[in-house]
Amino acid sequence: MDTPLRDISAADGRAGLEDLPSIGPSIAGAIQELLETGALTIIDRLRGAIDPEKLFQSVPMIGPHLAHIIHEELGLETLEDLEVAAHDGRLAGLKGLGPRRIAGIRMALAEILARRRPRPVADTFAVPTVEQILDVDKEYRAKAEAGKLPAIQPRRFNPQGDAWLPILHTERGSWHFTALYSNTSRAHRLGRTTDWVVVYFELDGQGEGQCTVVTEHHGPLSGLRVVRGREDACMRHYEVNAAASARRG
Repeated sequence: MDTPLRDISAADGRAGLEDLPSIGPSIAGAIQELLETGALTIIDRLRGAIDPEKLFQSVPMIGPHLAHIIHEELGLETLEDLEVAAHDGRLAGLKGLGPRRIAGIRMALAEILARRRPRPVADTFAVPTVEQILDVDKEYRAKAEAGKLPAIQPRRFNPQGDAWLPILHTERGSWHFTALYSNTSRAHRLGRTTDWVVVYFELDGQGEGQCTVVTEHHGPLSGLRVVRGREDACMRHYEVNAAASARRG
């Protein structure tokens, strides 16, 4: 570049970066995050370099004690997880967190995460269907078990430094997906590292996010793969498939 990217970003913000050849909203957001922080969250996340409790402490009004409770009691790992929990009532269920403090955490998270997203998104930004997510989960587990995926070397919970964590990059329509086993303290503690699959998704200009697919062990979905937080949609998915199978039979 004739002009440093830092100068372009300082002068024209993300719009100036998006005006560059072949730079879309997602890449512009990544460049801006690198310029502002010197790191790229998605890379650190995939490498397993992020300590969730230290990450939560980067949010105003969250100290070491609350960060530990959020991680242990709610099983949250990322700021995106925390943002969802701040809106869906889970954070309000923790002892000692009042409405004013939660509102402050929401505002702080909105500002922090706005720097990472391709552009501001509404509360109802697009998300992939459970059918797409479950299909990605199926592809990932089949290829991981068959040894057909490249493996990365996570930094957390990997004292030997082995490259053991299979990773999948795939697409469904316009959605870009990355899937890998959950390498979290909770997954290791419960022995679910090869059951829980974290699926990251991104659609240029319409937001990005993540979800976790697990094998359900209770209730009517017991034994089936379920997208956490979207159990109702998964129930409808399996009911429709069951009805279709019955008609074919």
